[in-house]
Amino acid sequence: MRKPLPVFRRTLRESWVSLAGWTVGVAAVLFMYLPLFPSIGGNGQMQQIIESLPPELVNALGYDQIGTGAGYAQGTFYGLIGFLLLTIAATGWGAGAVAGAEETGRLELDLAHGIGRVPYALEAAAALLVRLVWLGVFAAVVVLALNDSAELGIEPRRVVDATVVFVGLTMLSGSLALFVGAMTGRRGRGVAAGAGIAVLGYAFNAIANQVEDADWLRFLSPYSWAFHQPPLVEGLNPAGAIALWGGTAVLVAGSAGALRIRDVVG
Repeated sequence: MRKPLPVFRRTLRESWVSLAGWTVGVAAVLFMYLPLFPSIGGNGQMQQIIESLPPELVNALGYDQIGTGAGYAQGTFYGLIGFLLLTIAATGWGAGAVAGAEETGRLELDLAHGIGRVPYALEAAAALLVRLVWLGVFAAVVVLALNDSAELGIEPRRVVDATVVFVGLTMLSGSLALFVGAMTGRRGRGVAAGAGIAVLGYAFNAIANQVEDADWLRFLSPYSWAFHQPPLVEGLNPAGAIALWGGTAVLVAGSAGALRIRDVVG
């Protein structure tokens, strides 16, 4: 009898080294940036630097609240470097889950051994989610561990809020990469799609921050859904969280449907 969830279990088993590497990367960024806040933010120096910059640049980067501990963590990690790291990881994992397996011939072999197409896509998505949740929760634990020593003053429940949308935002990119990969069988196209939605979302948010008449772009920006209301500062935006996770669910279901009906090229 075949063990349950073979694709899910194999994916986690084979990717633990890369997951460990991403975990170290997240830790390195947090330990590099957050302890600096007392020296450059707590004494008002950071706010002075921000005030000396062009307002357009400050608004584009979302640094208007970076003089506070919560705003600093939001702007440096969740809204920028951490977002970049997890998006790269999610896009690579999502694009490789189906399309990468198809390009190497593994997908055809797995399907020939009785693994259903729909379960294959769903298990791949579950493995992607577990890895991103791990990275998001790990980041939250580190932020909380540094909260007092770095004088951030972040409410613990706000860290939970930030984690929900942080993982949701990056999972959306990974799910789109998975969907396009499942639909086309080409890993490169999946990577382009996952990276593209992240870049466009960030760009739309930046434009909306600078141009009042372009505020409507926020409705097209997953980045805005997650961070227009900074979760570390103001708490979770329920509508944004629902949009992120709802979009992810649709893309995962679409991935299963696309793989189910498409011819697989060995």
